[in-house]
Amino acid sequence: MPGMLGLLLQLIIDASFSWARMLIALFLSIVISIGIGILAARSKRAGRIIIPILDVLQTLPILAFFPFVIFIVVATLPNYIGINAAVIFLIVTSMVWNIAFAVYESVSTLPNNLIEASRLYGLGWFSRMRKLYIPACMPRVAEQSILSWAVGLFYLVTSEIFSTGSAQYTVRGIGTGIAQLAFSGSSLYYALGIGVFILFVVATRFLLFRPFERYTTRYMEPQQRKVQVREVWLVRAFSGISSVHVPRIRMHMKRHARVPVPRVERRMRLRFSGFVGVLILTLALLAALFLTHPYLASYEFITLESLVDSFARVWFAFIVICAVSVPLATYIVFMSKKSSHYVTLFQILASIPATILLPAIAGGLAGVPHRGEITSLAIFFISGLWYMVFGMLSSARTLSPEVFEVKRSFGVRGWRAWKGVYIGALLPGMITGGITAIAGEWNASIVAEFFTKQGISGTSIVSSVGTGIGRLLDLSLANGNLLLVGIALINMTVMIVLIDIFVWKRLYRKIVSTWG
Repeated sequence: MPGMLGLLLQLIIDASFSWARMLIALFLSIVISIGIGILAARSKRAGRIIIPILDVLQTLPILAFFPFVIFIVVATLPNYIGINAAVIFLIVTSMVWNIAFAVYESVSTLPNNLIEASRLYGLGWFSRMRKLYIPACMPRVAEQSILSWAVGLFYLVTSEIFSTGSAQYTVRGIGTGIAQLAFSGSSLYYALGIGVFILFVVATRFLLFRPFERYTTRYMEPQQRKVQVREVWLVRAFSGISSVHVPRIRMHMKRHARVPVPRVERRMRLRFSGFVGVLILTLALLAALFLTHPYLASYEFITLESLVDSFARVWFAFIVICAVSVPLATYIVFMSKKSSHYVTLFQILASIPATILLPAIAGGLAGVPHRGEITSLAIFFISGLWYMVFGMLSSARTLSPEVFEVKRSFGVRGWRAWKGVYIGALLPGMITGGITAIAGEWNASIVAEFFTKQGISGTSIVSSVGTGIGRLLDLSLANGNLLLVGIALINMTVMIVLIDIFVWKRLYRKIVSTWG
């Protein structure tokens, strides 16, 4: 028993180290997101550059870049400080993207009359940031911070214990602790480690993110309420002006009111032009490499073979995700009377990363044929499921009350309800959730397709598939073949960009034209 108590205390201390890194990473992510999000929203020229870059970067498996980060940071800073800075940097790169998009969408959809009024009454750049832009984006920042925290936890476990070639880097944290307990041979100790992790997740949910809900409730209210909230923001922004000017401000708002461009449509237009440029540049780079280095054709063949196998796994897992998430979201939105309780539960479950469950999944499948394939599909499923669920739940928040009233008044049930109400109501959320779910699966590929006791790029294999882009990246990192790593990342980026342009973008436009 004393040994158990000592282990419990050690795990709590380890979790405290990890949570300190997570809090620093979240703070940095919010600060960075507010800066680049507002810049992209208020400057068309900057938006054309920033938005496509963010879209590409958020889909890349960031763990593949970790050796470069370690090499640069550790070479620059002292060893212990450098590896901690590298871990925090990795977590920031997993958190920042969706918060930045949330800031961009919130600020870009502010009515022009608010901006014009702020200029009319002489608010400077700093005052507009502090009193208008930041309050406008805080509801979405608070909402997306919860999701970013869950994404960051996914990479926390792997980033705290990482090897590349003969060098192994380890920092103290709950990820390292659970990794050691997973292979200690004691299921009880391993379960205790997961229990401490979940305890910290629950405490974070209620002590840190619950206060944020006072912002998110404002965002969830109907559109009419949003207009009133924006007016309150404006009045607060001009709080230093004499009260006699407030009626003039409101008249100015009504006189110059304009309908804002739908935020996703505006983002789509920016993405298309930027993606075409990135695609042309990438193809030109590949062509130049193959012409100057003919042996790279064999690398390209290996990469394409691996990419096809991973593509099949990712989309098979996505089909299973849809089969589970659509009925689940439909039940919560249209049938359950305790939807808020389910959302809280799902937020907690979504914060438990698949990486700490991977040893248990692989161990439970010991002796089962194709264990590596089944394990990878399970990790893909867990990595993408919550994006789909929360995407549809978020879409449901904007539904008009008439949708629910029509269903109740006319008693629509069965297939008619699915065809006429449920699918149409949740379809926009399915698309936005699908985009992020697929991106989450690709990010998880480097862990799902090859995992060792040293995290990734180690030698003691826990789970592995036959071929796959994640496995290829891991083995290339372990062998120090950075050229093959670069070719694999370029091919993956091109594929993701093409799918985004020719599949997701067209699907979204079709849905908007049909159901909008």
